[in-house]
Amino acid sequence: MRVAVNLSPAQFKDVHLVQRVMDALKSTGLAPTLLELELTEGVVMQNAVATQKSLLALRALGVQITLDDFGTGYSSLTYLKRMPLSCLKVDQNFIAGLPTDLQDYAIVAAILAMARGLGLRVIAEGIETVEQSQMLKQMGCNALQGYYFSRPVPTVEIDALLACNQPLQPSSLMAL
Repeated sequence: MRVAVNLSPAQFKDVHLVQRVMDALKSTGLAPTLLELELTEGVVMQNAVATQKSLLALRALGVQITLDDFGTGYSSLTYLKRMPLSCLKVDQNFIAGLPTDLQDYAIVAAILAMARGLGLRVIAEGIETVEQSQMLKQMGCNALQGYYFSRPVPTVEIDALLACNQPLQPSSLMAL
């Protein structure tokens, strides 16, 4: 199971970030490919040269890089092309209107098509209904996350949640 960690702008600006990530991977024994660092568009667009250098170093370790809340910030297609991203996370504002809002559908379909063309995975966040889940699966979204699957739970309850009889799809993420 992949572990996703949101990085704040301050954490991302830390000159020792790559070393801190390496130390965390070593101390936990987590495979780098199972670590997914989530950054917002605003963080990625600040100091593009330094950002790209840090992201390249993290990707060289095998760490996955996700652009969180995609579509709500600065959405520069140039940065999408240049940055070594693994995944786009579609903001829940575009998911909330599905399946009935045609504009939300068009935006999500365009993001999915663009991501496929760039070789990126896509996670839809904010899934609250079975209809949203089914539509996004039909549209080819790689992973789904939201209250439909689980409300956030304390760390001590994660093992029990994962052991319960809820069918978990390999391509689904749970909101933990």
